[in-house]
Formats: sequence, structure tokens, C-alpha cells
Amino acid sequence: MMKKHILLACMILAGLTACNEQKGIKMGSYAYDAQFLKDHGIKYVELKSKDGSARVMVVPSWQGRVVTTSAAGDEGNSYGWINYRFIEAGKQSDQFNPVGGEERFWLGPEGGPYSLYFANGKEQVYDNWKVPAVIDTETFDVVESNDTVIQFKKSTSVKNASGTVFDLDINRKVSLLSKTSIEQRLGITFPADAKLVAYESLNKITNTGKEAWTKKNGLISIWMLSHFNPTPTTTVFIPFHENAEGKIVNDEYFGKIPAYRLKTQDGILYFKIDGKLRSKLGIPPMRSKGLCCSYDSEKKVLTILRCNMPEKLGVYLNGQWGKQDDPFAGDMLNAYNDGPVEDGSIMGPFYEIETSSPGAELAVNESLLHKQETFHIQAEEAILNPIVEKLFGVNLETIKSQFQ
Repeated sequence: MMKKHILLACMILAGLTACNEQKGIKMGSYAYDAQFLKDHGIKYVELKSKDGSARVMVVPSWQGRVVTTSAAGDEGNSYGWINYRFIEAGKQSDQFNPVGGEERFWLGPEGGPYSLYFANGKEQVYDNWKVPAVIDTETFDVVESNDTVIQFKKSTSVKNASGTVFDLDINRKVSLLSKTSIEQRLGITFPADAKLVAYESLNKITNTGKEAWTKKNGLISIWMLSHFNPTPTTTVFIPFHENAEGKIVNDEYFGKIPAYRLKTQDGILYFKIDGKLRSKLGIPPMRSKGLCCSYDSEKKVLTILRCNMPEKLGVYLNGQWGKQDDPFAGDMLNAYNDGPVEDGSIMGPFYEIETSSPGAELAVNESLLHKQETFHIQAEEAILNPIVEKLFGVNLETIKSQFQ
């Protein structure tokens, strides 16, 4: 039955693709994804540079989500992953609505005694897992919008699996970065023929309740998830602190990642990304530099994603489902490679980069801010290689050769 559903979805998508290509819109382009959203009545706001080359597509009704971006206008590659099959089906789920998107705002933790995704006393298995409506189906209110900035606000409350209620305000601001700002932030001067798009999101939660948030009753955190399109030529690479204490990586979220898909060398972890094996890893806060990157050697796209490093690391929430030895021994950064589940079905494929804030130990009216920056650089390797060498101390050939 599952295979029949997948076949039907593929037939629908094939028809849609043919229709759009008849309009002269190529699948995989930014224009294709913009037309897809329009065809399905999904309203978006577009941030764009003065020359129109850098584009950031944001959907307010999807919690201010960045759906996708382009570094070359309508004809440029669409960098975010969109779940065409789910959107095309047009059905809303009470459990989770996986529309995709390049950057979405969520709250943690996902599992454990303080989970926001399981009710009190429920076994932490998929049938009982439910995404809170505020980060799944509810619209965030737009409080500011212009050509390069859009800002949102949402007041809400969430309850964890131990029964603690958190009243909070959510503020989210997405800003398109100019070429000058990109160069300043990365310390790189880019030639005119490099295609660039980058944005910053400032994500803040404020305790609007009557009591302080403490470890005693569990904490919540800001959890940012970014979907991108996997290819056989994509490698995720993550610089880490070599001399820090503790393990380098948690590689057992969905079973241990095979050695041929995960390697470490000279302070960099390499993760094979192809959408063919469901696997996830985490980097603990003492090891993390708040930085995760990927390189697609076929399309020659370098993606850099980084988050702010707090002055004090604080505690990071353990998102693994079920019983936990320590609910406050979680990861700062995660990477996920999609793949088939037990029945052969697959949501994507896509790959994901995730960053998390520390647990929010906040007094009443106190706030926690989590900043994330996303950079896409598309250029010939002669341009990209010195950039990668300067930023990460490794060359493209080393990255490409890890899983050949």
C-alpha cells in the first residue's frame, strides 16, 4: 500500500514538473519553487538584493520559515529542500506537517523527561510523537517587513512531558546580508563572478510566565533546523575542537553510522550525504565551534552555517527519545542524512543541519537569543578553494576525496 501511495505521489509530481517546464521554468530553480508555492496558494515574502540576484523566500504562515534561497535570481539554483509530495497532497496532519524549508524555528528538547513532543506518561515512540502546533501549523505575526528584513512575533505556551508549562514570547528576525556584510563576517573578498546569498536569523524567547525557568522542572531551548537537497557529490564537514574533553561525536541517534560514511581528520569531521541512509550525528558543546558546512562538488556550492557561541556554554538539552541518563547532556550541533525507513518509504530525501541554544534558564521577563547565519557560495573551484583553505585549513580535494 505504501509503495502505491509513493507511486501516485511521484506521478502527480511528474505531471506538475512537466507543466512548469512547459512554462519554461526548470525544476531545481528558484523560479520553479516560487511558482510551486503560488500554484498551491502559499503566500511568501521575498527578501532580495538591489540587483535581484540574492533572494530569500520566507513564509509567515509557516512560522516565519525561510523556504529557500537563490544566489542568481529566478534562474539560480534553489538551495532549500521543499516537500513537494506533502504540499501537493493538500492534507493537514494532526501530528506533523513536514513541508520542508531551508531554516525553521523549533523548540527543544524533542525527547526525554522534559520533551515538548510527548505527553506526560506516553511511551516515546513515533505513534505518540506530536509537534506542538505553535511550531507546526500556527502563523507568526509580521511586525516589520522591507526588502531586506522581516520580523515576527508570537506569544504562546508549551507543556513538557513532566507537566511543566512554559509561557513565552517568540521573536524572530530574518535579514538578507549584503555582499559587503558577507565579506566582513567571513573575512573574505569575493570576485565579481562568485554567486552569493546569505542571511542572518535572530531568534529570541522570553519568559512571560510568573516563575523562573530552572533545571528542576526542565528547560526549553531554541532549535533551528535547515533542510537542503542531497546529492551523491555532497559532503558535510564540521570543524571541531581537537583538544577539548569528551567524545567528538554522538553517532548513534538512528543506529551507529558506518565508518565508510563518517570520518575525522585533522580537526574536521566528514559525513557522507546522499539521502540513501537515515543517519544522524551530534557534536557536543565542548567540541563544537558552532560551525557546520557542506560542499556539493557537482554544482560547486559551498554552504556555511554557523550559530553564536554563548559566553558560558550552559547546559544543552538531550533530544533523544525515551529514558535518558542525563537530560542535560545534549548536543549543540547536529547533521542528518535522510534515507528509507523500515517499510521502504522516505520523507525526502533531504539532509539537515541543526543548531541549538543552551537550555533557557531564565528569570521572569528574561530572554535568550540564538543567532544563526547561513551562507551559500557558488563558484568555480579555483575561486572556492582558497576560500575554504583560509576559513577551514583544508582544500576542496581533501573534502571531495573522503568518500570517493
